[in-house]
Amino acid sequence: MTRKTRLMDNLIFKYLSNTASEEEVTILFQWVEASSENKKLFIQLKKAWVLTASSKSETDWIKIKNKLQFPEPITQLKGQKHSNKSGKNNMLSIVKPWFRYAVAASIVLLISVFLFINKEGDSSTELQEVSVTNSIIQIGTDKATLTLEDGSNIVLEEGQSYSNANVKSNGEKIIYEKIDNINDVSKIVYNYLTIPRGGQFFVVLEDGTKVWLNSESQLKYPKFFVKGETRRVELVYGEAYFDVSPSTDHEGSLFKVLTGEQEIEVLGTEFNVKAYQDEAYVYTTLVEGKVVLDNKIQKKTLEPSQQSALNKETKAVEISKVNVATEISWRDGFFSFKNKSLKEIAKVLSRWYDVEILFVEKSMENVLFKGVLSKNQDLEEILTIIKNTKFINAYEIKNNAIIIK
Repeated sequence: MTRKTRLMDNLIFKYLSNTASEEEVTILFQWVEASSENKKLFIQLKKAWVLTASSKSETDWIKIKNKLQFPEPITQLKGQKHSNKSGKNNMLSIVKPWFRYAVAASIVLLISVFLFINKEGDSSTELQEVSVTNSIIQIGTDKATLTLEDGSNIVLEEGQSYSNANVKSNGEKIIYEKIDNINDVSKIVYNYLTIPRGGQFFVVLEDGTKVWLNSESQLKYPKFFVKGETRRVELVYGEAYFDVSPSTDHEGSLFKVLTGEQEIEVLGTEFNVKAYQDEAYVYTTLVEGKVVLDNKIQKKTLEPSQQSALNKETKAVEISKVNVATEISWRDGFFSFKNKSLKEIAKVLSRWYDVEILFVEKSMENVLFKGVLSKNQDLEEILTIIKNTKFINAYEIKNNAIIIK
């Protein structure tokens, strides 16, 4: 076994046992991305990890891997040599932080299998009882309803195309083509894009701003923007990721995102806003650039990797540093739970799979989990993984409801 092979064995073990650092995870993802052989090997190893139970030492794990006769990994990494000011090799310094998150997200989506989920300090994989009765639960898809300025509704979904004036959709996204020489504010008309439970959608606004909308969300926006005027859109409810076309491309025109509780002034940037109606807080997470938040009581400025939490009732705002990858993972096709309670996880899953999740015992709602799961997985796979922590004795699926016991 070569030194490079031992290095990758160690990184894979750390990752699967949930002990890898963020930098080690990024290095591992770069290795996975380096070749199709690496991807295939990584998927096989993860499947072997699950099937052989994860409560093992690294030595035991390598023995199991060798018995399975996996080929030695190809260890070429992108950007393998790069010196920083300290003179140390640093593969990560050549990649912007947000791009590292995107790389990790894309790889997880590509392999379309779960990575890991476990309760703190418990790696047991004992199976428990499962009951399924007339299950009709479907994985979420690209779908939305477009409400035009005349009040008519257009259903957008996979396999369905739509076009009208400067609007085009292939059923997976909708794009507004630029209209030149609009100078009359009185001509502004608004469209609504509504994403149901079990859906998601992507829209490119007339100014080139890109918006990803999560399940159970609604965005109000002008069909076109007036030259020289502030560009305003409203996240009526739900969650959206914005990649805003900079003001320098629009003669200095500002871009603002409104929610029911605050106004976000944007300075050419990327950020995530989570403003669900059934949640007590509005969360704004800055990925890149700068935003100013105004809730009519106070103004706050966010720096990259910071998140504001606005209490809807008291209007108090708290700012903290967060792991951006975790906060925006939904946009790239996976769930990332970092010490989230089962109650919080249930909310996320219920929106994506359009189900109701009920707890027989309220104490189970507070159990903490961490892990990353593909949004392309069947809900039953995810429930089985959670059940294997032994804090859930069983679950029952009745039509479109999940009962956790």
